[in-house]
Amino acid sequence: MPNPTDDPDDFDAVIIGAGVLGGAIAVELSRRGLHTLNVDKASAAGAGSTINSCAIVRFSYSTVPGVSLAWEAMHYWTDWAGYIGTTDELGLVDFHRCGMFNLVIEEGDHSSKVRALWQELGIPFEDWTLADLAERMPLLDHGRYGPPRRPDDPHFWDDADGTITGAIFTPDAGYVSDPQLSCHNLQRAAEASGGEFWFNAEVTSVDQADGRVGGVTLADGRRVVAPVVVNAAGPHSAVVNEMAGVFDSMGIKTRALRHEVHHVPAPQGFDFMADGMVGADDDTGFYFRPETGNNVLIGSVDPKCDDREFVDPDDYDTVLSQDQWEAQVLRANRRMPTLGIPHEKKGVVDLYDVSDDWLPIYDRTDLDGFYVAIGTSGNQYKNAGAVGQLMAELIEAVESGHDHDASPVVVSGRYTGWPIDVGFYSRNREVNPDSSMSVHG
Repeated sequence: MPNPTDDPDDFDAVIIGAGVLGGAIAVELSRRGLHTLNVDKASAAGAGSTINSCAIVRFSYSTVPGVSLAWEAMHYWTDWAGYIGTTDELGLVDFHRCGMFNLVIEEGDHSSKVRALWQELGIPFEDWTLADLAERMPLLDHGRYGPPRRPDDPHFWDDADGTITGAIFTPDAGYVSDPQLSCHNLQRAAEASGGEFWFNAEVTSVDQADGRVGGVTLADGRRVVAPVVVNAAGPHSAVVNEMAGVFDSMGIKTRALRHEVHHVPAPQGFDFMADGMVGADDDTGFYFRPETGNNVLIGSVDPKCDDREFVDPDDYDTVLSQDQWEAQVLRANRRMPTLGIPHEKKGVVDLYDVSDDWLPIYDRTDLDGFYVAIGTSGNQYKNAGAVGQLMAELIEAVESGHDHDASPVVVSGRYTGWPIDVGFYSRNREVNPDSSMSVHG
């Protein structure tokens, strides 16, 4: 790491954040010949909120652009070694392509809308009857218990009101084995093209010169001069936008949301690592996937009955709460009655960086040279490779004089060739009425 100096260090682009998105952006920009620098207040790549990502790779979005981007991004994971293009002394991550099902509660529900989008776009999927579901995932109860409730609701333990309809299953979904290692892979890929990474490097100022961004200043006094700065700071994105003076001018805002994910042992006699898959249940309000050690990872789809706890990203409770542990594990028991409730709470507490409509913001800002890849937590880990390309082409176009606000950049997906309209992710869009306003990991 460089020593503090009175002389600034010069780079072509500074990326604030070395999580999965910051790393992917560095890969793409450095491969285009830019001398990039990632600065991160954490001690290593992916040691911020990415380390606790559920790392689910799925396509169950509620908009055409959302499904399209996720399908394009999946190909990066299946071609990970080719995409990284270099060695990593720690090894490369594995993509567990175990498939994912979404329960269909009734006609017209979220899963029905997803099914229609998959049909429209040609995403491979299967319609599962209840018999199919029983064969593939025999642990599941088929009752309807929704809408999601908390355990203190007097109707939480009511008998089922009919049965679910079935499920939609996509065989190409799955999860990534180690989200932090994926960031280390990206670091090595960017470094192979000349990119640099500074850790324990907290940004205290986004500097300006001649009416545009001029670089950043770090807490230890180091200054970095660069004509391009990218905010990929995850839960700290709003803080960085305040530093840059662009927070108020953005139509869509981001906030840090405290979130919990829990781990419980798989039901006795069922090999969840070998026979399990990713699943989403909007009826009881949880999602799950296999977890190392034959455990089940349980997350929340953020039902309306759960309070959303927006916090200061530098000051929040990192201890699992008894109330949320019971809510999520008991919801899972409604659907998987043999799961049980361990006496010891296990899981993680971390932050999501969420926007007003839970869709990310990939855009320029009103400060020339300052770009954002934010509002991404909980649902954009899987899209990292494609977002790297999207942001690099956006930056390249705008820095060459293109008016992205008047004529949004359209990127052609590297693997699918599908068009990706970057304008869909505008900072000044209206709140998207088609967003599910929730997350499936």
